[in-house]
Amino acid sequence: MKKNKKLKKEIGLLGVYAIATGTTISGGFFLLPGIAAQQVGPAVILTYLLATIPLIPAMFSMIELATAMPRAGGVYYFLDRTLGPLWGTVGGIGTWLALILKVAFALVGMGAYISLFFPNVSIQPIAVSFAIILAALNYFGAKKSGNVQVLLLFGILAILIAFIGYGLPAINFSHFAGLWDNELTSIFATTGMVYISYVGITKVASLAEEVKNPERNLPLGIILAFITSIIIYALGLSVMVGVLPLSDLTKSLTPVADTANILFGKTGVILVSIAALFSFISVANAGTLSASRYPMAMSRDHLVPVKFKKINKNHVPGQALLITLIIILTVLIFFDPTSIAKLASAFQLLMFMLVCIAVIVMRESKLEAYDPGYKSPFYPWMQIVGIIAPLFLVSQMGLLPLLFSSGLIIFGILWYFYYGRKRVDRTGAIFHVFARLGLQRNLSLESELRGIMKEKGLRKEDPFDEIVARSIVIDLPERKEFEEVVNEAAVILSKKIAHSSDEIKARFMEGTRIGATPVTHNVALPHLRLDGLLQPEMILVRAQKGIHIHFVNPITDKEEAQIVAAVFFLISPEKNPSQHLRILARIAGRIDEESFEEEWKNAKSKDEIRQTLIHDEKWVSLTLKQNTSAGELIGLKVADAGMPKNSLIAVIKRHGKTLIPKGDTQFMEGDRLTIIGDPESIKELEHRFKITSLTGEKRRNE
Repeated sequence: MKKNKKLKKEIGLLGVYAIATGTTISGGFFLLPGIAAQQVGPAVILTYLLATIPLIPAMFSMIELATAMPRAGGVYYFLDRTLGPLWGTVGGIGTWLALILKVAFALVGMGAYISLFFPNVSIQPIAVSFAIILAALNYFGAKKSGNVQVLLLFGILAILIAFIGYGLPAINFSHFAGLWDNELTSIFATTGMVYISYVGITKVASLAEEVKNPERNLPLGIILAFITSIIIYALGLSVMVGVLPLSDLTKSLTPVADTANILFGKTGVILVSIAALFSFISVANAGTLSASRYPMAMSRDHLVPVKFKKINKNHVPGQALLITLIIILTVLIFFDPTSIAKLASAFQLLMFMLVCIAVIVMRESKLEAYDPGYKSPFYPWMQIVGIIAPLFLVSQMGLLPLLFSSGLIIFGILWYFYYGRKRVDRTGAIFHVFARLGLQRNLSLESELRGIMKEKGLRKEDPFDEIVARSIVIDLPERKEFEEVVNEAAVILSKKIAHSSDEIKARFMEGTRIGATPVTHNVALPHLRLDGLLQPEMILVRAQKGIHIHFVNPITDKEEAQIVAAVFFLISPEKNPSQHLRILARIAGRIDEESFEEEWKNAKSKDEIRQTLIHDEKWVSLTLKQNTSAGELIGLKVADAGMPKNSLIAVIKRHGKTLIPKGDTQFMEGDRLTIIGDPESIKELEHRFKITSLTGEKRRNE
């Protein structure tokens, strides 16, 4: 069966920041302030600040879900995997269409600024042309699109910093008279309307699958974008209200340009209009990029036709991008997207409410494989605010937004029952909440989350190399039964930890009987977690003539028998289940590599057996002998050895015994050191101790 192509990870921290910020500082800054001021006057500043209240819980919830499940599709994927495919369909179709409307709104918004210079030019052909150009740009890859995003963003920020810097001293504080004169209903209704200004902050989550190191870059990029946007909106709106007379502000569709005209004259109008155009292009570009990932993600799960998941040679979902472009063009040609884009704000509020519910479901499901790199603070109170605030704001926005949101929800439900239901056999994490009540459980989701952990890899704090370096190796020359090997491993482990060999053996055998022991590529991975354990421990067993194992296949739920060439026993502290699973995932990932089987089979010593699990560039072994370059260490203490900063002496072998080195451990002649570290540190050690790489052998010193 042919595997689906994966999206290429090529968006870094700067790309995340640029996409999130550029999608946010757009129509909400350059177009909406005048429209909002018609409703609440100078209190427009308050409405933009109030709009961050439902945004903050949604932002932190989105970051948590995106670092746990970095997959294309954003809101769709999160809702599908937490609340099930019905709500995934509703969220996917609705958010996709809302994004399309926002893109169309941005393209049309360009017209207000272009008309300042070319009043006779028709906006529709320009908007259509830009839609096609941006879709073509996205077709050739996210990196190219992301690079454009970065250039656009810094152009925008440079101009807006000058606008704010010159505008703040020119503020006339009499313009703020009547700031508190509005009724609360008007304030809240306008807050709901301007909320769409901020939703770009979280749109980059739909591109999480294409982000390099998502556990770092997504939280940092989104939070930096949020801080930047708040500062720009608060200061920029203060300048607009404080410089432009209220009567002019409420009539303006180009409030930034009109303010710049007072501050700088025609030159200022030209500069801020350039920034506005950059901004609208930026949001349309990022919106097109994000929107095209929704049909692709839903196609992967059989909720829309399969053709939308196809990835082209540029690692872009070409069909999904094409259908997104067609709908954008349809909106531009046949509809007035400005009013509809405002309605999309109400639907986004409801979707972000569901995202907060999704975090609660994932946390309460107690899924061990749910392993976010960033956890939302103040759980669950943050999420409770994120549920209540959107409902309140939508209720204040009037009947039409409610009807629009309801219509999208009903359409999503009908689509699921008509098209998707018969094609999917999947439930969400909410069934794991039910499982805690003795009702249902979804094993496929656990498997999917573990697959995601395998792709994400280890975290910096995971001591995988150190665990492998100090692991115990059993090299069996004859065939044995699995139970015999378990018994031998249990006896060894019982001497290292405060548990009896009988207890350890029983736990390992029980895991194998219930299907908790993975068996893949002729390797078995029995594992368990124990109370009172301070650090993970491993035993590596190589069987030259095989180990006969009976186990339950968790997929078929049937007992199977197999001859395996290796058994890796892993035990970890009970209190750290996520790290335990990440270590298992790393082992499984190494076993999957083509080079593993041959290296494992041909390893000539126990050290080489251990080193089979660690990449060559991350370890060296030294034997301390007089008259060799490594002999200089004899008599020194570990703390005085002068090892490179990012390296660690993991194990010392002395007279057949394994020592865990401490700072005051003194080196003796004949000691064999296993040193792990980053590639740069290892290269430094190779140079210092004249370590060579011999053909067919691991690294060793002379």
